[in-house]
Amino acid sequence: MPIATPEVYNEMLDRAKAGSFAYPAINVTSTQTLHAALRGFAEAESDGIVQISTGGAEFLGGQYAKDMVSGARALAEFAHIVAEKYPVNIALHTDHCPKDKLDGYVRPLLALSKERVDAGQNPLFQSHMWDGSAETLHDNLAVAEELLALAAAARIVLEVEITPTGGEEDGVSHEINDKLYTTVEDALRTAEALGLGEKGRYLLAASFGNVHGVYKPGNVVLRPDLLKDLQEGVGARYGKESPFDFVFHGGSGSTQEEISTALENGVVKMNLDTDTQYAFTRPIVDHAFRNYDGVLKVDGEVGNKKVYDPRSWGKLAEAGMAERVTKACADLRSTGTSLK
Repeated sequence: MPIATPEVYNEMLDRAKAGSFAYPAINVTSTQTLHAALRGFAEAESDGIVQISTGGAEFLGGQYAKDMVSGARALAEFAHIVAEKYPVNIALHTDHCPKDKLDGYVRPLLALSKERVDAGQNPLFQSHMWDGSAETLHDNLAVAEELLALAAAARIVLEVEITPTGGEEDGVSHEINDKLYTTVEDALRTAEALGLGEKGRYLLAASFGNVHGVYKPGNVVLRPDLLKDLQEGVGARYGKESPFDFVFHGGSGSTQEEISTALENGVVKMNLDTDTQYAFTRPIVDHAFRNYDGVLKVDGEVGNKKVYDPRSWGKLAEAGMAERVTKACADLRSTGTSLK
């Protein structure tokens, strides 16, 4: 199937919300990690989301130019071709973009998709993220309101992060403290500024103790039950049941109980990066250790081309990451839910 159309993406999100499941959103940095994500979704018979962060886009743009827009655009165009060979629907998303990178990343990509839509085509990406968590909520929502209008005009969903997620992600970092919890007042101010769909669809990355990076279960105090408070607080004010489509950031190390609670309270998208990075790299390391005298030209020998050929370890890496994506689908209950 091709990359999801705006209509299909909206249907995906609606079905996830109604069915209390979520789509894994897998960060990719190459055509190979893209294929690993697509393969994982296909093997799980789950639709899914593939996303590119600012750092990932810069890496994709090449180390000579390091251009985020060309990197993201190139992989998206590649995905539009190769995704047709996988029997699932895939949405393309750009991850965390702080204020100082908007003009070099999200705004040009929004303009590119608007040109495509005006020409009768679908947008290049299905959603973009504005990470204003380092700004005051007032300034954050002012930018979000502007971007939501641009996104809606390009038939794109906007993701907004209104309060901090702990840890570090592509240079944006926050301390792990009691500020990592969104309040009902924060959510009400968000609804007042962005509406509840009438100004354009958006996904909300609310904070309930989330932390980016690597941590073991129990090291971070997650409160996914807080999402229910946000839904009920805003729902009561506006007379709308479960008004938000939530995103779960910083999910590495979460318990299955925490994930299940988040799903029941409206999470439709959960980001995975740390775990899939490790799943991709681990088989490469294993291959190198097992074949050290083949991947290296030791003591004047010539090595073994068959084992230092990138295809030999690349296939293992793809399989390892695909397996982790399949597990994520099971954890988030999206296995077997594809619209195909």
